[in-house]
Amino acid sequence: MNEELEVKGPEGRPIWPPIDNANVSPIPPQHVNMPIPTTPQGAPINPGNLEYDLPFELTQQGWRKFWSKRENRPYFWNKLTGESLWEMPVAKPQFDPITDPLGICAPPPSLPIPPAPLPVVKRRASEDMNGPQAKKFVLAGPWDLDVPTNVIILERSPCSYMHSHPEVEAYRCSLLAKLRQCYQELCHSRESIDAPKDSFNRWMMERKVIDSGHDPLLPSNCYPEISLSMYKEIMNDIPIKLVRPKFTGDARKQLSRYAEAAKKIMESRNAEAESRKVVKWNVDETFQWLRKTVGATYDDFQDRLAHLKQQCQPHLTETVKSSVEGICLKIYNLSCEYAKKVREKSNAILKEHGMELPPVIPMTTTRKVWCYPVQFVIGCTRLPVVEYLPDRDQALLRFQGDTLAINSTHLQKLEHLYRHSCFDDRKFELFIPRVWVMLKRYATYLGVNPSSNNASSDVHETQASLPVTVFECLNRTFGVTFECFASPLNCYFKQYCSAFADCDSYFGSRGPFLQLKAVSGSFEAHPPYCEELMEAAVNHMERLLNESPEPLSFIVLMPDYREPTPNALLRIEASQFKRKQVTIPAYEHEFRHGFQHVLNRSELNVRSAHGTVIVWLQNATGYQRWEPTEERVQSVMEAFRPGRERERDRQELLSPTRQGSASDNKEVLVQ
Repeated sequence: MNEELEVKGPEGRPIWPPIDNANVSPIPPQHVNMPIPTTPQGAPINPGNLEYDLPFELTQQGWRKFWSKRENRPYFWNKLTGESLWEMPVAKPQFDPITDPLGICAPPPSLPIPPAPLPVVKRRASEDMNGPQAKKFVLAGPWDLDVPTNVIILERSPCSYMHSHPEVEAYRCSLLAKLRQCYQELCHSRESIDAPKDSFNRWMMERKVIDSGHDPLLPSNCYPEISLSMYKEIMNDIPIKLVRPKFTGDARKQLSRYAEAAKKIMESRNAEAESRKVVKWNVDETFQWLRKTVGATYDDFQDRLAHLKQQCQPHLTETVKSSVEGICLKIYNLSCEYAKKVREKSNAILKEHGMELPPVIPMTTTRKVWCYPVQFVIGCTRLPVVEYLPDRDQALLRFQGDTLAINSTHLQKLEHLYRHSCFDDRKFELFIPRVWVMLKRYATYLGVNPSSNNASSDVHETQASLPVTVFECLNRTFGVTFECFASPLNCYFKQYCSAFADCDSYFGSRGPFLQLKAVSGSFEAHPPYCEELMEAAVNHMERLLNESPEPLSFIVLMPDYREPTPNALLRIEASQFKRKQVTIPAYEHEFRHGFQHVLNRSELNVRSAHGTVIVWLQNATGYQRWEPTEERVQSVMEAFRPGRERERDRQELLSPTRQGSASDNKEVLVQ
C-alpha cells in the first residue's frame, strides 16, 4: 500500500487509511467516541488585514495588534520594547518611577477591557483541539513506544473473556499453583522422580496450541487429552534423570544408580516375564563389570551407560506406559475441572453487576484494518482496591496479602502503553488493579516469584527478548514494527502479540499470534522454546505468506539445537518462502533477561549458551520491499554483538535524542 497516504491521529498513532487506496476499511474501537470539531470551520473574515482595537492602557504602553498571514491568527507587538506575544498582554500599572519606584502609591490596575469579537480562525492541522500541540515525550528505557505500525490484519471478533478482576485472578492462580504441585507429587509418588524441569510450562504452551476452551490460562478443551510433550519428558527421566557428569567418579555413580532404578521398577511393576528377564540380565552384567573393572575412564562409564539404556529403555517404557499416561490424563482432567470453577466464580461476580459471560461470536468478515488491541464484548465490573506502595526504584502492588514488585521505569512504561491502548479508563482508575492481575498471571504462569532469589532460573528464557540495538536495527533496515511473541513487560514496540488476550490487551496486546490474521507488514518472531508452539508458528506464517499478495515479512529467531533437530527448525529451513538464513554462534551474542522488570540494570544482559538461527520468510512483494541484502544482514549480526547495548546507552547519555526513532520535536523524559 502507499505509505505516503497514511493518516495519523493524536500522539502519532495511525488511524484509518484511505479506503480506495489500500482497500482497507476503518474500524474504530467500539467504545471510542470520535472527536467532533467544536470550533467553526472556514477561512477567517479579515478583509485588508485590518488592525483591531486594543484597550487604551495597552495602547498607551506601546502595544499594537496585527494579523499574521503565516499563522493565520492575530498577534501583539510592542513598538517601544520590541516584544511580541500571541496572547493579549496584561496592562502594567501606571506610576512615577522616580517618586514611587515600587508602585506602592499607585492605584490598583484596572482590569483589561475585553477585546472586540475576533474573526473565526481556522485551526492548523498540527494543533490540538484545545490549543497548540504539546511536545511529545519519549519514555527513556529499552523500548520505543512511538513507532507506528505498518501491519494490516483482517478484522477479528471481540474477546469473550471477562475483564481482568483481581479476585478471579487470585483464585485462578491459586488453582494453577495447586495443579503444578499435584504434577510434582504424581511424578514423585508413581515414578519416584521429580517433575521434569519446566515440563509443566511447556505442557501449558503445548496445550494452548490446540485448546479451544473458555479460560485464558487453564487448558480445558484439548484433543488428544494426553499431552505427547508431557509424556515424552516424563518418560525421558525414567528410571532416573540423566545428566552429563563432571568427573569420572560422578559417571560411575550415575551408571550404578541407573542400574539400581531399572531393576527396582521391573521388580515392583507388573512387567512381562520376558522384559523382566532382559532388564535383570543387563543390570547384573553391569554390576559385574563395575566390580571387575579397575581404572575405567570417563568415556568407559558413559559408553556402558548408553549401552545399558539402549537395552533396557524399551522394556521400561512398555512397563510404565499406562502409569505415565495416567499422570498426563490426571493433570488435564484437573485443569478442566479448575477452569470450570474459575468460570463459575466469574459468572457469580458478573451476576452481581447484572452481566453474564457472552458466547463466542465467530467473525466471518474479510475487512482489512490496521492492527488494533484486543477488544471485549462486555464491559468491566467494579474492581476491588489494590494497594500501591512505592519503594525506591520499585513499586509494590498488594492485594489480599499477595505483594508483587515491578521496577518504576517498567511501571511508567505500562502507563504509556495503557494510555495508547486502553480506551475505557481514561482516568486510570483501574490501572493499578489491571497491572496487578497481569503481574500475577505471569508470575504464576512461569511458576516462580521473579522478585525472589530464584529469578535467575532458566525459566526466564521463555520471556527473554532481543537487545535494544537489534530491535532498532530491524526497524531501521527491515521496517519491523511488530513482535509476534512478547508481553507488556518485555515488548519493544507498542504493538505485539502475547500469550494472554485478556490481561495484556490493556497494554497493547493483539492477542495470541496463532490467532492473528495478518495481511501485510514486517514482523519479528522469537517464540519460546516449545516444539509444538514453534512448529505451529512456522505453519501459521507459511499460511499467511501463501494467502497474502501484499508485502509480508517475518524475521524468525530460533535456538540452533541439533541432534535431534526440532521439527520447526527443519520446516523453516525447507520453507519455500525462506530468503536468507544465518547463524550466530553460541556465546557471541546476548539476550535481555526474561525478568527485566524486576532486576537491576547490571543483570539484564545474558550471554546465550547456544547458537541462534535467524531466517527471513517473505512473500514476493515482501522480498521486493525488505530484501535481506548482505549489508542489511551484516548490520543485524553486528547489532547482536555483546556490549553493543552498553555502547548505545553510553552514547545516549552523551546525546539523549534517540536516533532513527525520535523526531526533532520530541524530548526525552529522563527517569
